[in-house]
Amino acid sequence: MMRRIVWLGFALALAASAQKYDGPRPPKPDLPYLKHADNLIPTEAVEAREEKKKDDTTYIVAGANSSTRTPLAAPIFLMQSGSVVPENLRLFKFDVKSGHRELFYPARKPPQAIRIVVTRLSADGLWKIEVDESLAPGEYVLSPEGSLQAFCFQVF
Repeated sequence: MMRRIVWLGFALALAASAQKYDGPRPPKPDLPYLKHADNLIPTEAVEAREEKKKDDTTYIVAGANSSTRTPLAAPIFLMQSGSVVPENLRLFKFDVKSGHRELFYPARKPPQAIRIVVTRLSADGLWKIEVDESLAPGEYVLSPEGSLQAFCFQVF
């Protein structure tokens, strides 16, 4: 009897994961898009500059504000994966200083990434990325771990 219950639970979980996604799809791979109802807004994709001082590192992106803006405190992103692995994305809040955005990364105590939930929506590489907490107004970056690729957005 217990085996049947476990088997039924497994079958239900498999059926739930096989549901087909029928919403908007990102036009370009490897770029997170903000989801606003049925509209997808591409994040600002840039390469961060890395500055090292002693053991500390600062990642810098030009410009004080991102061109991609959202009023949503808990944004949802869609991404068609290619070479960027969605599970390796990390979310951080930028500090705005002297007309640019920066993330200070001290060697002793690295900044804590903001928690995100990454869910596969389809077998062909469509992913949903959800912020797990409300974001305060400011500048943010999604970046693959160990990369200078930066996908920037602003919460206003």
